[in-house]
Amino acid sequence: MTTAREIMTPDVTCVGEKETLADAAKKMADLGVGSLPICGEDNRLKGMVTDRDIVVKALAKGRNPGDITAGELGEGKPVTIGADDDTTEILRTMSQYKVRRLPVIDGHQLVGIVAVADVARALPDRPVGDLIDAISE
Repeated sequence: MTTAREIMTPDVTCVGEKETLADAAKKMADLGVGSLPICGEDNRLKGMVTDRDIVVKALAKGRNPGDITAGELGEGKPVTIGADDDTTEILRTMSQYKVRRLPVIDGHQLVGIVAVADVARALPDRPVGDLIDAISE
């Protein structure tokens, strides 16, 4: 069975937990992505920040994204997948937590990101359709 390590996007860029949402937005624009992992000074994953988070949790509330750190949005324990977990586990985790992207962890090290598109390319149509249904509710 295919593993997360085989289908993930490696070499992920993080936004530091003390960097601002404005910094995160600039990195997203430069990289052409809609989300970034939030990494602490200890190089451990602290969460994820999305372009939607910046809009809904900062701009829409009249807050200045230059005054809010990415770490402030890294709520709770991030949902991750192990590098050697298979596509069945990836699908289960994405469905359970209704997420479209999963940071891939090897030990405590962030090694990549698996997105729905990665899973779609690796699997037949039906499991992917079921996943889309589950995370789109």
